Amino acid sequence: MILVTGGTGLVGSHLLYFLLKENNNVRAIHRKSSNLQAVKNVFEYYVSIEEAELLFNKIEWQEADITEIPALTDAFKDITQVYHAAAYISFNPKHYNKLKKANIEGTANIVNLCLAHSIEKLCYVSSVATLGSSINGAKITEETHWNSEEKNNIYSITKYGAEMEVWRGTQEGLNAVIVKPGVILGEGFWNSGSGVIIKTASKGIPFYTDGSMGLVDVKDVVNAMVTAMQSSEKNTSYILVAENVKYRLLLSEIAKNLNVKLPKKRAPKWVLLAFSKIDWFISKIFRTKRILLKATVNSLYTDSNYSSLKIEKELNFTFTPIEKTLKRVCKHYSIES
Repeated sequence: MILVTGGTGLVGSHLLYFLLKENNNVRAIHRKSSNLQAVKNVFEYYVSIEEAELLFNKIEWQEADITEIPALTDAFKDITQVYHAAAYISFNPKHYNKLKKANIEGTANIVNLCLAHSIEKLCYVSSVATLGSSINGAKITEETHWNSEEKNNIYSITKYGAEMEVWRGTQEGLNAVIVKPGVILGEGFWNSGSGVIIKTASKGIPFYTDGSMGLVDVKDVVNAMVTAMQSSEKNTSYILVAENVKYRLLLSEIAKNLNVKLPKKRAPKWVLLAFSKIDWFISKIFRTKRILLKATVNSLYTDSNYSSLKIEKELNFTFTPIEKTLKRVCKHYSIES
């Protein structure tokens, strides 16, 4: 039986569909507050409502949190493989303790239980955020090592710490693969992750920034995870980025697909940094949620240049063109909005 953590998230929900379509026996853990209906909704992007219901009912759901060992231990009964996609995502420094507990301690728990139950193989979903920066314009690869001296955001720090737990597990006999996706494009979660980019661009925003990001289709992420787990490769990692795309081009492609105005004005970095400071002040006074963090502003003006050549060569993997992905995702967004 296969265990999936983070099954109610973007990657996890799409992963569950692919695993069930291949007739795998799947157990998925969820927190009490999780929205299981969101998983069923994702299934309906692939198949009819009736078939989605049938597939959804094949999942063995178990309430457990990766930070709570007793319930998590019960979830490992009769498990042979584990896909660990659960994570806490935030770039707000005040959430550091939550990030550390979920991402580092939670992953340590998963690794320890994998070792205790002699799990055949673990797939951990990390991020390109754990990689170092490009030097002299060179592409970032799996060998571009993390630099602790850089101004790394707290999400990156905790995801890197989680990776260290997985590598520690491999030193103790665990077989594992780590995938490092860029920004994941996919349907079903319009109020988080890349869904926010689609939702924001749908309003026809006139501004763009200078940076770029590595993008990948959620279907490719899931396919890469399953392919890596079924392969003989172990104790290795793979970058999952289909294309490195400028923000202006990304926003323009979304605008074209949604028939809204294209961004034509460059937003100076100092303007967004000033807004970020004002946003911080307002959040302090009125205890409101931050809208624009300094880390987010910096990322909007950073050029990212990732290489996925390793997985393409070792696993004969092919990525979906981002233009094709955006057409599909924007079409589904238009239908639902």
